[in-house]
Amino acid sequence: MHLDDLTPQSPLGGLMNTQAGPATRGLVLMGGGARTAYQAGALKALADLLAQQPTAAASFPFQVLVGTSAGALNATYLASRAIDGLAALVGLGDFWHGMHSHLVYHLPETPMAKVSRWATALGITLSARRQGAALDSMPLVDTLHRRIALNNIDLALQQGQLKALAVTASSYTTGVHWTFCQTQDTQDPSSWSRPGRRAEWQDITIEHLMASSAIPFLFPATPLWVDGNMEYFGDGSMRQSSPLSPAVHLGANKILAIGVGQPQRGHIGQTSSTLGHRSRPSLGNIAGHAMASVFNDTLLADVEQVQRVNQSIQQLKQHLAHHHSSELAQSLPFHEVQVLALQPSESLDALAQAHVHELPRPVHRVLEGLGALKGSGAALSSYLLFEPGFLRALMELGAKDVQQRKEELVAFFAD
Repeated sequence: MHLDDLTPQSPLGGLMNTQAGPATRGLVLMGGGARTAYQAGALKALADLLAQQPTAAASFPFQVLVGTSAGALNATYLASRAIDGLAALVGLGDFWHGMHSHLVYHLPETPMAKVSRWATALGITLSARRQGAALDSMPLVDTLHRRIALNNIDLALQQGQLKALAVTASSYTTGVHWTFCQTQDTQDPSSWSRPGRRAEWQDITIEHLMASSAIPFLFPATPLWVDGNMEYFGDGSMRQSSPLSPAVHLGANKILAIGVGQPQRGHIGQTSSTLGHRSRPSLGNIAGHAMASVFNDTLLADVEQVQRVNQSIQQLKQHLAHHHSSELAQSLPFHEVQVLALQPSESLDALAQAHVHELPRPVHRVLEGLGALKGSGAALSSYLLFEPGFLRALMELGAKDVQQRKEELVAFFAD
């Protein structure tokens, strides 16, 4: 987040100013494959928490939704259910309760793949050469078409339950990080352009979701049209330097951001009792580390940057009010943004290791060969573990973390 991100001409109506009118709340959902079931558990618990408040309203609690990677699937599902109010947050939990790996991806089919690890490896190699990815993500396309009513997004925008939905993706073609925005009125994309990141106003489609969630090396790139050209896109977590920026550009001045990063990464290698030092990392360890780097959401760093900018704005306004006039201080185009960030309080690598046995046998066999089922190698499997036991554990952790911070959350939603 940079200072110029806090001084845009808001596409939703004039210079954004937190002093005028009610708060505009944004929800930013970071990416992380199967890990993002954590967000569903947290939001369901949030719905229960808000419903218990004395001044509770059943209306949808967010006006701006921004999602990255699998977080984009969550954000778009919520947008499609915004007309249902708080029930949308509960419904997201139902969306994840019915998820299985075979509804998201499958390994390429080759003769003898069910009984031979080498045949499976050959299928993956051929698939990677043919489509630039190890897995076939067509099952996810079918799942999203069945479970997300995209037409309801426009209805929520027209009725005012929602102001904007944004989905991010990274262009393999140009290296630019794009944010695709759907609002009530089409805007001029030139009003939002920063070095390495740009915006395009388009109705969100399943193709946008597949592009945003195309985990590198695992899921195929997806073509999208931007600036009149077709470019190939991959996971929105790549090159994402300012995850809060889209929400601010779209008018949010109070942002709840939910990431799925680790509170602390585990050791890559295992200690050898005979040699007295850590063993060489396996392919699974290295792949898990690389994947964590892709999904190394810059959320906390961006939150810290927003806090520093807020402090600078406060000091500048105080200086102007003291030495010049309060009117001049209040006329500044800069505005403060309140951010509350929520992340898992426990290691998701360890949680995944306890559930890797749930993976489909062919996937389990491949990950086992890579050393991605034990220790920190389980980090890789955690992104692909779309199985009920792991997803339920993630949702329970999300609910627990919301309960632990319920006072902060209640204060955040109090006008």
